[in-house]
Amino acid sequence: MKKYKKYKLVLLFSFISVSVFSQLKNKPELNEQFMDMGFGIFIHWSLDSQLGSVISHSMVGASEDYVKRYMEELPRTFYPKDFDPDEWARLFKLTGAEYVVFTTKHHNGFCMWDTKTTDFNIMNTPYGKDITGMLVKSLRKYGLRVGFYFSPEDFSFIHKQGHLISRKGKMTQVTANKELFEYDKAQVKELIENYGPIDVMFFDAFHAKPMAQYVHEIAPDVVVTRGEMSTPEQKIPGGAQPGPWETCMTMGTQWAYKPTNEDYKSGKELINKLIEIRAKGGNFLMNVGPKPNGEIPIEQEERLREIALWMFVNNEAVKNVRTVPTQIKDGDIWFTKAKDKNTVYAFITNQPEWFKGKRRLFYIHNVKTTKDTEISVLGQNDLVVEYSPNNLPESRFKQQEHNVELSITRAQRVYNNKIWHNAVVVKLTNVEFVNNND
Repeated sequence: MKKYKKYKLVLLFSFISVSVFSQLKNKPELNEQFMDMGFGIFIHWSLDSQLGSVISHSMVGASEDYVKRYMEELPRTFYPKDFDPDEWARLFKLTGAEYVVFTTKHHNGFCMWDTKTTDFNIMNTPYGKDITGMLVKSLRKYGLRVGFYFSPEDFSFIHKQGHLISRKGKMTQVTANKELFEYDKAQVKELIENYGPIDVMFFDAFHAKPMAQYVHEIAPDVVVTRGEMSTPEQKIPGGAQPGPWETCMTMGTQWAYKPTNEDYKSGKELINKLIEIRAKGGNFLMNVGPKPNGEIPIEQEERLREIALWMFVNNEAVKNVRTVPTQIKDGDIWFTKAKDKNTVYAFITNQPEWFKGKRRLFYIHNVKTTKDTEISVLGQNDLVVEYSPNNLPESRFKQQEHNVELSITRAQRVYNNKIWHNAVVVKLTNVEFVNNND
């Protein structure tokens, strides 16, 4: 009997070992490409944008009458007549984003594509058009990579099964609900086969690994973010993190459209968060919550266009970069490093009222210049200040015993009032990195 028990334990250990070590992962080269991209746009949009409520979660703890009306009445009035996928894609492209992640299905179970798996989808609304398909076509038209958010937790499905709607409920998870798992797999297969090739998948569930494994099996060239890598939500890690990882964050306080009582971050705050995330080695997935008629709210468009202007000048310092091998921040200056070169980008933040043509001095301690070092300010030629022919805005550096002095003029006129509120980026080539802890 003891020998039999020992044999059973060996078999059990072997099964565990196989299940652990045979897990599929993102291809290393795809992870590298993902880290290169740096900046993406998240889109949270569903039929409850009509109410301006939190997306999906109002179904948890709701009365049976509320749930019934949510599932039966909201589809009848969802009519995004002003949805223009080309306009969205053009705007996202301007921001410097490399990829867009769209909510194909949130926790409520409402599908934003033409699915054969359920009637609870965009085709059974007055709009009656395949929003996912239209958006995918436009994103590709403008050279943006396609990402899909998908929730394996499906409130409409488990409600029909007779289970309590709850994210913490056991039957909400595909690990306990086999019928739900098969349903989700059928939907993901539809998305990949009907709209592929897909670049990114984001699985929003407490147990997302099974879905990630399924995607790796049927579409190995898809990068899985949540379900495969760290994806902190509404926060940025305290220090540099080994990649890949991705922070997802809202412009305001809510993921979906919030028509009232919203508190938006400024464009400057969002740009500074992008800088911090890139300096720490992550990607920034910044959220947009469209209106129920298909328009992007003007408050969000304003911030997207402020980011677009900044990225048009400074995208070189955000894309194809990695963390510096020394300290990532020095006072108000953040740093990134060109992926395959000893080129450092110094993001000079928190410089209010920096008037065009004015020179300022800064000191950095984590690099040492060489005889081949060159300096420039991204976006400007260092030759002229408009209307000031005697002002020579040449960028200069001086290697001192314990630091490098940077002498910088903000010469480019990007706002009519000649004042720029956002970070100025200095590029230093052929530098050596200094570990000040040695």
